[in-house]
Amino acid sequence: MGLVGKAAPDFTAKAVVGHDFVDYTLSGNWKAKKPKTTLLFFYPLDFTFVCPTEIIAFSDRIKEFEARNVQVVGVSVDSEYSHLAWKQTPRAKGGLGDIHYPLVADLKKEIATAYDCLAPDGTAYRGLYLIDAKGTVRHALVNDHPLGRSIDEALRTMDALAHFETHGEVCPADWKPGEMAMTADPVKSQAYFGAKNHGAVKVSIKAKAK
Repeated sequence: MGLVGKAAPDFTAKAVVGHDFVDYTLSGNWKAKKPKTTLLFFYPLDFTFVCPTEIIAFSDRIKEFEARNVQVVGVSVDSEYSHLAWKQTPRAKGGLGDIHYPLVADLKKEIATAYDCLAPDGTAYRGLYLIDAKGTVRHALVNDHPLGRSIDEALRTMDALAHFETHGEVCPADWKPGEMAMTADPVKSQAYFGAKNHGAVKVSIKAKAK
């Protein structure tokens, strides 16, 4: 049936934060005094090839996620000791270096199973889940092992969700912040389609408010 629209499976597991081992609870993000949206992503294994490019890319752009009140969390079926050893390996030698979000250990594969992204070989597929500030899964994407994900698309999806939650407008294909969205109504949506046909959909929110 899939997870979208349902409560995100909660978990408490060992994780590496900085260079420390912690007991990390996912629901702390939406139960906090200031609830956060969560971007939870799975990757197959430590010390592999596509995985470090994704993990590093998310970390290098962490300020863009933080500006959106989003907590990034990475998970694989490795142990916390493997995570730490990989972080302590220089990037020039295939390591991660400093990573600015938790890396969770799912050695028993219970978390990947709960999120339905456990592959037949016992590793995790490249699952990505956007969980809103109430703990509901709003977006899910699962790639096979060879296919790396787009950080730009992850940010765009978050922006679309934030726009809907703030303005009540739905976001069409390839929508980006500052572009025209639409009202989910048979009549009111015609404003978008009319503007699109006249090449005027890139209307900023500020411009629309004037």
